[in-house]
Order: sequence, then structure tokens, then C-alpha cells
Amino acid sequence: MLSVTFDQDIENRLEALGATDQGSKVALVQDRLRAALQEDLDDLRVARERLRNPGRRWTQEELERGLDLEG
Repeated sequence: MLSVTFDQDIENRLEALGATDQGSKVALVQDRLRAALQEDLDDLRVARERLRNPGRRWTQEELERGLDLEG
């Protein structure tokens, strides 16, 4: 179990969102937190994969010249 206290600005925003989405503040925070954590886990997975298999790197000059970067 986790207990969080928000400042008044965040409370007001949650109230406004809850009123328009017909959901509770708790459900809204849980959904947004779940989505943010999933995005972080996805980013971590991609970063780890790129560390294991770094692939080709390009210089800034190559990027600016628009060379065929797929090959």
C-alpha cells in the first residue's frame, strides 16, 4: 500500500480530470502511473538491447549529408 499527498495544484487538476472522465482520482492516478511505469520499462528494455547489440553508428556529418543510412 502506498499513500501519496499531492500539492493543491495537482489536487485541483485531478479533480478536474476526474469530473470529465467520470472516474475517481485514485483510478486516474493508478492508470497514469501504470502507463508511465510501462513506458519506462519499455525504454529500459530497448536501452539494454541496444547495449547488447549496438549496431552501426553515424557521424553528425553523415547525418547532415543525408547518406543512405540503412546500408
